[in-house]
Formats: sequence, C-alpha cells, structure tokens
Amino acid sequence: MSRNPLHILIIDENRIRAAIIEEGLREAGHGEVTVIHDITGIALRIAEIEPDVIVIDLENPNRDMLESMFQLSRAVKRPIAMFVDRSDSASIEAAVDAGVSAYVIDGLHKHRVKPILDMAISRFNAFSRMARELEEARTELESRRLVERAKGILMKSRGLSEADAYALLRKTAMNQNRKIAEIAQSLVTAAGLLDPEEKS
Repeated sequence: MSRNPLHILIIDENRIRAAIIEEGLREAGHGEVTVIHDITGIALRIAEIEPDVIVIDLENPNRDMLESMFQLSRAVKRPIAMFVDRSDSASIEAAVDAGVSAYVIDGLHKHRVKPILDMAISRFNAFSRMARELEEARTELESRRLVERAKGILMKSRGLSEADAYALLRKTAMNQNRKIAEIAQSLVTAAGLLDPEEKS
C-alpha cells in the first residue's frame, strides 16, 4: 500500500522558474502541486491550502523578503526547501535558525528538485523528532524536581521518611487518578501560599 501523496506548495513570483520546479516535481511523481505567484497574505493562503511541504524560490531576495520568509518558516512548522540565486553567510545562518530544512543557493535545476525535497522532508522530520525528545526530557526533569520538592515539604511538615513521603504522593495520585507530578505541583503551590519561604 503506497503512502498518501504529498501536497506540495510552490511559492514563486517568477512563473518560468515556478514551472521548472513544478515540472521537476511532476516528473518525479508528485501530482498534488499548488503554485502561488503572489506572496501577499501568504500565511493565510498556506493555512487554507495546508501543504505537506513548501518550496520557496526567491530569484533576487532582498533582506526584508528573506526575513519575512524566515518568519513564515518559523510559523508554519512544515518542511521548507528554499531556493535562492545568491546569498551570504548571515542569510544562511538566519535560514538555519528559522528552521528552513534545505537552503539551496544557485541550484534551481529540474533534476535537483526531487532529491532536495526528499532531503528537506527527512531533515525536518529529524529536527522535529529531536525537538520533541528534548521537550519530553525537559518535562521529565521538571516533574522530577517537583516531586523532590514535594517530598521535601512532606518530610519537613509531617516528619516522614523520603520513602514514606513518596508513597503518600503516589497513593494520593492514584486515589485522585492524576499524575504524581500534578499532585507534587499542587502541594508545592499550596506550601508556597502558606509559607513564602517554600517558593525559593
């Protein structure tokens, strides 16, 4: 069973160059291709079209146009391949910071569009996975800190051992059908209200 076809959006004010990209994609087997030549209100158009991948071709981009495209790439959370005729190191750095998955200088050739698109998708997926794992690790670390603080509060206020304090947190979480970290957060917040010293 084949995957659902990718819906690809091409953003290019130059119709001839857009046709080169579109032809390269169609020859590579991508049938669902939408082309936009006017970048006015582009964010709204992208929201309406909901593409899987975006290809942006900027013939002679000035700094303002590049910056607006980089802002767009931060907002849309989609793989983006950007073709530009010329660039400088600051623009390349800005493209990477903005999350552009493939930034290609002077590389608009029909036969290169498909491999560059594939690379953009795989890089986007890799970055997304890394960002998700990093966020999960941060959440886990924060949960542990909360539980440690809550245990400390219970040990101090009720004279419990560390094991008993944890057991109480766990039992309360099970009884209320909530996560231990949520119970810990409630306890830390309540202790902070009762004793401002606990906030620090």
